[in-house]
Order: sequence, then structure tokens, then C-alpha cells
Amino acid sequence: MKRRMLWGGLRMGERGLKRFMTPKVRKLGRARELRKTQTDAELRLWKFLRNRGTAERKFRRQYAFGPYFLDFVCLEQKLVIEVDGSQHFAQSEYDDRRTAWLKERGFRVLRFWNIDVFTQTDAVMQAIFDALTSPHPNPLPVSGARE
Repeated sequence: MKRRMLWGGLRMGERGLKRFMTPKVRKLGRARELRKTQTDAELRLWKFLRNRGTAERKFRRQYAFGPYFLDFVCLEQKLVIEVDGSQHFAQSEYDDRRTAWLKERGFRVLRFWNIDVFTQTDAVMQAIFDALTSPHPNPLPVSGARE
């Protein structure tokens, strides 16, 4: 029986639909799933970050970057914002490796606890605003400039 390719990397054959998805397609699907199942703290923070709502900077949420999914990232400023719940007590080594990996690539990482997003929203937003408006410690070279 001849197989037809359908949208999204699906193939139709004699046994019905099977997923033959590339890693990139799988990652995009996982990112979509994470966006649909955000925590209440992530949803609250997203209300302030979306539509260039903070320092006129564009943020992406649940962004697939390398082997990780970033809660929020401003690519223009190379700023990552992570909102951590109680599960992060047990995975602090993983979080440290992840932060180191991101810093090696020139990103700054801000971490906030879920409870802080709810109880100290103004302080959290001020910290994000300050990070966005302060000069990056490793700025990109000016267009056309060479080292």
C-alpha cells in the first residue's frame, strides 16, 4: 500500500496514523503543550510580559532553546526568566547546570519563586525591568564593527 504524507509529519499507512516526527517538530509540539499547561504564576507573569508590556521588549514563553525549554526569554536582551515551584528544591543541581549552560551562551538568568510572583509582583517586575534596562555585561558588537 502506498503511504501518503499528511500535515505535521504524520504518515498514513495500512495500520492507520503513525508519528514520524523530527526532533524539531517534537520540540515545537512540547513547547505548545507547555504553553497550554502553564502554572498560575507563569500565567500571571505572562500578563505583564506579553505584547511588549515591560520596557518595550518582546518576550517569548516556553521557548525551546538547545536542550531546554525556557519559561520566558527576551532574545533581544539575552534575558531568561524562570519561575520555580516547589519541585525545584529537589532539582537544584539540574537548575545550576542549566543556568551555567545558558550563561556560557551569553544569557542572563533571573529566577523567581512562584510565591514571589503572587505576593511580591511589583518587586519581581522591578527586577525584570532593571535587568532589561541595565547594560548587558557582554553586549553584542555594533553592526559593522569587527574585533
